[in-house]
Amino acid sequence: MRAGDNEENLYREQLPNVGALIGESGRKLCRPSTITGKFPILRWLPHYRSAYVVQDFIAGFTVGLTTIPQAIAYGVVAGLEPQYGLYSAFMGCFTYIVFGSCKDVTIATTAIMALMVNQYATISPDYAVLVCFLAGSIILVLGLLNMGVLVRFISIPVITGFTMAAATTIGSAQINNLVGLKGPSNDLLPSWKHFFTHLSSIRLWDALLGAATLVFLLLMKQLTKIKWGNRLVWKYLSLSRNALAVIFGTFLAYILSRDGNQPFRVTGNITAGVPPFRLPPFSTTVDGEYVSFGDMISTVGASLASIPMIAILEIVAISKAFSKGKIVDASQEMIALGMCNIMGSFVLSMPVTGSFTRTAVNNASGVRTPLGGAVTGTLVLLALAFLTQTFYFIPKTTLAALIIAAMISLVELERISDMWRSKKRDLFPFVVTIVTCLFWSLEYGIVCGILANLIYILYSSARPQVHITLEKINGHEVALVDVKQKLDYASAEYLKEKVVAFINEQDCKIHLVVIKGQEINSIDYTVAMNIISLCGDLKALNCEMICWNWNIGSAGVVCRLQSDIRSIFKFDYELEELIASHFNTSNTASTVTIETAQGQVNEA
Repeated sequence: MRAGDNEENLYREQLPNVGALIGESGRKLCRPSTITGKFPILRWLPHYRSAYVVQDFIAGFTVGLTTIPQAIAYGVVAGLEPQYGLYSAFMGCFTYIVFGSCKDVTIATTAIMALMVNQYATISPDYAVLVCFLAGSIILVLGLLNMGVLVRFISIPVITGFTMAAATTIGSAQINNLVGLKGPSNDLLPSWKHFFTHLSSIRLWDALLGAATLVFLLLMKQLTKIKWGNRLVWKYLSLSRNALAVIFGTFLAYILSRDGNQPFRVTGNITAGVPPFRLPPFSTTVDGEYVSFGDMISTVGASLASIPMIAILEIVAISKAFSKGKIVDASQEMIALGMCNIMGSFVLSMPVTGSFTRTAVNNASGVRTPLGGAVTGTLVLLALAFLTQTFYFIPKTTLAALIIAAMISLVELERISDMWRSKKRDLFPFVVTIVTCLFWSLEYGIVCGILANLIYILYSSARPQVHITLEKINGHEVALVDVKQKLDYASAEYLKEKVVAFINEQDCKIHLVVIKGQEINSIDYTVAMNIISLCGDLKALNCEMICWNWNIGSAGVVCRLQSDIRSIFKFDYELEELIASHFNTSNTASTVTIETAQGQVNEA
C-alpha cells in the first residue's frame, strides 16, 4: 500500500454496508439450503437406503431397552411418579428425527435435568411440564437467533466441574434407596447424614440386591474389553446390562412376594396408558388452591435460565463428541432441542436433553440415521400401553443401582490430572464450579464457574502482553514496545503506565519510543485517548513516540480523534531506515534552531 493511500485511509472509518448485508440475508433466507438446514431430515431421508433399516432398528431397540428403566428411575429422581419419566422418553425421539442433525443423539430426560426440576416438581407435576414448555421456547428462540456461539463462553473445566458435582449429588441421593432407606432429600449432605444416622434401619435384602446389581452393572460395562470369542456378542451383552438388571430384579421381587409381603421396596403402581396430547398447564391447583401462571413462574425462578443453559450444554457437547469429523451446527441443535421440549410438554414431559449414556449406546449399536429414534420412541409407547403392571415389581434398589452406575461413568477423574498437567490455572474455575454446585446449588454453581472463568478473560484483557526492550539501532538507543494482543479500553491505561515507567527507569536518557503495531488489529476510543495522552507524557520527558506499521483501521481511530497526531504513524519503512530518518530529521531541525538563535544574537 502506498503512503498516499495510507494518509487517505486514516480518515475514513470502514463501516459495514447495511444494505448489502440485509440483501444477502434476504437472499439467504430464500435459498433451499436454508430450509434443509432447519429441517435436516430433508437432507438425509432422500438418500435413505433399505440396508439402513436393520441397523437403525437394532440400534433403536437397544437404546429403548436402556431408556425404559432409566426413564422410570429419573422420574423418581425428579420427585414425580415413575410414569412421568416414560412420558419424557418418547416425544423427543420422534421430534429429533425431523430437526436433529446428529444421527447418534438420543433425546430424553437425564439425571441432571431430573434433579434440577425436583425442587418444584414435588409441589406439582404441572411445574415440571410448564418448565419443559418454557425452556423449550427459550432454547428455540436462541437457536433461531443463531446464538449457538454462546456455548463457547463456557469452558471445559466449568462443564467438567458441573457434571462431576451433579453426578456426585445424584449418586449420593440414591445411596439411601440402594440399601432400602427412604431418603429425605436429593442434596449431598442431607443424604449422607440420613444414611449414617439410620444404619440400623438398613433393609438387608434391599442392600444385598442393590450391591449385587451395582457390581453386576459395573462388571458388565467391562465386557467390551474382552478380546476372545465373538466381540459382537460381548458388545451387545454390555449394552443390554440395564435391561438385564431390571428384568432380573423384577423377576426376583415377583417370585419372592408372598401374600402382599415383599422383601424389597418396589416401585409400585405406574399409571398405564399413553398420556393425553394437550396444552401444557399455564396454571395449576396445589392443595385445593389456585396457582396462577405468574405465581408458577416466580416459584420456578432462576431455573428458567439454568435449565435451558444446561440442556443446551449437554446436547451440544454430546453432538460434538459423536460428530466424527463433521461440523456441528450448535444453533440447529438448539432448534431441535427446543422443539423436542415444546412438543414434549404437550404429553406431560419434564425437561429433556441429549443423554450421553443412551447416545453412546446408539453409536455403539451402529445406528445409521436419526430414524433409529422412532424405534426407541415406539418401544417406550408400547411399554406405557402394555407393561406398566410388570413395572410394579421393579425394586427401588435396582433403579438406585442403575442411577449410581450411570453417575460413576460421569465422574471423570482423569480430567483433573489432565488440567493439572496442561495448565494448573484452569483448576480454579473447576474447583469453584464443583464446590458451589455441591454445597450451594447446581444453578448458581455453574454461574459461579462462568464468572470465575470470566475473571481470567478480564484480567488478560486488562493486562496485555507488553514487551519493552532497550535496543541500540544505528547508534541510537531506542525503546521498542511490542504489544502481543488486541488493545481495548481495559488495557489502555496499562500500556501507558508500562511505557512511562520504563522511560523513567532509564533516567530520561531515551529520546525515542517505537510502538510496534503488527498485532494491534483493533482499538477503541479509550485506547486512542490514552495513545494521545502517552504522546504528550513522553514529550514532557523529552522523548518522541512513533507508532510503526500499525493496522490502518487502528491508526485511523487515533487520527480521526486528533488529526495533527498523524505524523507519529509510520508505514512502509524498515526499522533501521525509520530510526535513521527520524534522528536525521531531528538533528536537522536542531541545527536550524541553533543557527536561527545564533543569528538573532548577532543581530542584537
